Amino acid sequence: MLISVEKDLCVGAGACVLSAGEVFDQDDDGIVVLLTERPEDADHEAVRDAVAACPAAALKIIED
Repeated sequence: MLISVEKDLCVGAGACVLSAGEVFDQDDDGIVVLLTERPEDADHEAVRDAVAACPAAALKIIED
């Protein structure tokens, strides 16, 4: 699994951090920060939840 983030679309809702705090964070302006492009297998379900919860569709999963 590879994660792609479009920071320009991010609205700072923080749903990604709430769903997958091991993979996502927010900067001082609330914009998503990707902590790892390739999350551990144990985090895949949480990442899928984060992508689904993102109100701006700023997150994408690329399956390898």
